[in-house]
Amino acid sequence: MKEIADETFFRYCVLTLIFSGPPTAVALKFLQAPYGKHNRSGWGPTLSPPLAWFLMESPTLWLTLLLFPFGRHSHNPKSLLLFSPYLLHYFHRTVIYPLRLLRSSSSSKNGFPMSIAAMAFTFNLLNAYIQARYVSHYKNDYEDGVWFWLRFVIGTVVFVTGMWINITSDRTLVRLKKENRGGYVIPRGGLFEFVSCPNYFGEVVEWLGWAVMTWSWAGVGFFLYTCSNLIPRARASHVWYGDKFKDEYPKTRKAVIPFVF
Repeated sequence: MKEIADETFFRYCVLTLIFSGPPTAVALKFLQAPYGKHNRSGWGPTLSPPLAWFLMESPTLWLTLLLFPFGRHSHNPKSLLLFSPYLLHYFHRTVIYPLRLLRSSSSSKNGFPMSIAAMAFTFNLLNAYIQARYVSHYKNDYEDGVWFWLRFVIGTVVFVTGMWINITSDRTLVRLKKENRGGYVIPRGGLFEFVSCPNYFGEVVEWLGWAVMTWSWAGVGFFLYTCSNLIPRARASHVWYGDKFKDEYPKTRKAVIPFVF
C-alpha cells in the first residue's frame, strides 16, 4: 500500500512538471523574472546573487543525497553512473557558479529578489525529487544491455556538449560584467556570434541529453520545462540587447537557437 501511494505521488509530480511548462512559457512571454539584465524594483526584499543562487539551487544536491539511498536501484552501478551528469551540473550551478559571481565585483550591485529565489527553490524541490526518485527507484530498464548503453552514450555526448556551451558562455558574461564594472557590453566570440544567449542554448541542450539518457517522462518533462523557462527569457534578452545597443547590435544573431530562433 505504501509503495502504491508513493508511486501515485511520483506520477502526479511528473504530471505537474510536464503541465507547468506551457503556462510558464505564456507568463514569461509577458513578464520576465526580475534578475540580471531584467532587474527591476517592486519584487520585495533581495539577496546577494551568489547567496540566492546557492540557496535556490541547493535542493538539487541535499534532497538528492537524502532520497537516492532509499531507492531500490541505489546500489546499482548503472543508476549511479546515470545520475552523475545531473549531480555534476548542479554541483557547478550550486557551488562553483555562485563562487564565480562572488569573485566578480559586480555580483552584488543588483539584488536578487527573494520571491524569485523562493519560486526557484520550490521548483528545484519538485524536480530533484522527480529525477532522483526515478533514477534510483522507478527506472526499470537497467538490464536492457545495449539499449541502455546506447542511450546513455548518446545522451552523455549531448549533455556534455551543452554543459560546455553553458559554462563557457556564463564565464564570458561574468568576465564582461567584471571588466565593465557591472555594466553591459555586446558579447562577442564563440556562439555569441550566432545567438544572444548561448548560455541558455547550452542548458537546453544539456537537458535534451538528460532526456535521452533517462529515456523517461521525468527527463522529457524537465527538458520541456527548461525550454518553457529559458527560451522566452532568451527572446526577451535578445530584444533587450537590440533596444540597448540599437544599430551596433549584430542583425544576424538569433535569440537562442543558432540560425533558427
